[in-house]
Amino acid sequence: MAKKKEDKDDSKDKSGGKDKSSRKGKKGSGKKGAGNEESVPYSSIATHPKARGAVRRAKGWGGIGGFAIAAALSLSASVPIDQVGLRALGAGVAGYMIAWWASVQVWRHLMVAEQRAAMELLQKRRAERAEGSGTGAQPTG
Repeated sequence: MAKKKEDKDDSKDKSGGKDKSSRKGKKGSGKKGAGNEESVPYSSIATHPKARGAVRRAKGWGGIGGFAIAAALSLSASVPIDQVGLRALGAGVAGYMIAWWASVQVWRHLMVAEQRAAMELLQKRRAERAEGSGTGAQPTG
């Protein structure tokens, strides 16, 4: 009886079962922009040399500032020292997150402005080059 059941399971796997090896290698092949698009330099905050450092500094100062302000206010209110520490840590984390969010928003706008300025300069140079080559008649020898 056990042999018959095993034989039936084997026949199902061979004829009607899905072959897992046929799906191999297809995972993740439908990603958008998989090498089709050229990357724009400094198109993200993580790749921009000035933005990365500025965001790091803002996060650091936001965390330290939140921690210090909460600790000072809690100590001036005569809160027990263990509660001062917890409040200061919580405010430090909140200050870190708020500073991160704000600095990313600022740098997004700055990067868009930088890219617009670069495009305007490029268009201006192209227009000047087109004017120079179109009006200047070159003598033929």
